[in-house]
Amino acid sequence: MKNWKLLSVIFALLVLLLAACGTEDEATEKASTDEKATEETSGAGDSSVYPLTIPQPEGYAEVTLEEKPETVVVFDYGFLDTLDYLGVDVAAVSQANVPSYLEKYEDEAAYKNAGALKEPDFEAIAAMNPDVIFISGRQADAYEELSKIAKTVYVGVDTMDYMNSFKANTELAGKIFGEEEKATAALEELDAKIEEMKEVTNGMDEKALVVLASEGELSAYGAGSRFGIIHDVYGFKQTDENLEVSTHGQSVAYEYVLEKNPDILFVVDRDAVVAAGGESGTKAAIENDIVNKTNAAQNDNIIYLDPEVWYLAGGGIESENAKVDAVLEALK
Repeated sequence: MKNWKLLSVIFALLVLLLAACGTEDEATEKASTDEKATEETSGAGDSSVYPLTIPQPEGYAEVTLEEKPETVVVFDYGFLDTLDYLGVDVAAVSQANVPSYLEKYEDEAAYKNAGALKEPDFEAIAAMNPDVIFISGRQADAYEELSKIAKTVYVGVDTMDYMNSFKANTELAGKIFGEEEKATAALEELDAKIEEMKEVTNGMDEKALVVLASEGELSAYGAGSRFGIIHDVYGFKQTDENLEVSTHGQSVAYEYVLEKNPDILFVVDRDAVVAAGGESGTKAAIENDIVNKTNAAQNDNIIYLDPEVWYLAGGGIESENAKVDAVLEALK
């Protein structure tokens, strides 16, 4: 009888022990599942957004990325600038005219050459088997062929809506590569600088003119144009509100500059980034007897804008900050 009672006690203890172990295992499994779910939604920062559908402008097909791209080809230097700032690895770029502040991408041992800006190396790109290719206006003619190789996303900045377009591209980069917080913080920092700029320009009566200089010839740009950010975003008043809005600007003569007589003349020196050896005679050509009669020249207000960030790589986080910083500095 005593033995039977002892066995009953032992059996009851075993049941309690097994029940406790089962509860602990379930709790451990639940914790593991919860931790995995947390990592998927916040750790990597990108799995929750996929599949990701990216709207495209007219003439380009909508793109859907099923997962975070690993092998990335970039033609647009502005978008490359943003990816570089966000710490995103890229596999290949166009190495023809890489801006000096992005010179690490010229290293062919580390990055493959995707060809010239207007003449992509389709064979080399196909051999990489990329997950995505980012392009802008300079690759428009190559879009159809590139889209046969991989998902091709247009990330050119819309000059008619510059800041919103640039911000959308920046936010897109953050979303694709799981760096949304960093992208948002960068945009907030830039907005603060632009507000500082507006505080200066809002109280100015001086009017400005923006010209692109190339081989001694001039093209003028107004609001809504390629360099219209000077007026549309920074707030500089225009000397000529009837300028033709086009990608290549309105061809003008030096006499036109004198006629409009800007108080501030902004100059983008194209020759400095496309001429062999970077040789440029723009400064000597601009500061001639005609232009020297303008208010801008006489008040030492001819401002030469860095062509790498204005002509080659506009629309990137680093380049847009460099633009604002330089103009603010020039106004002091």
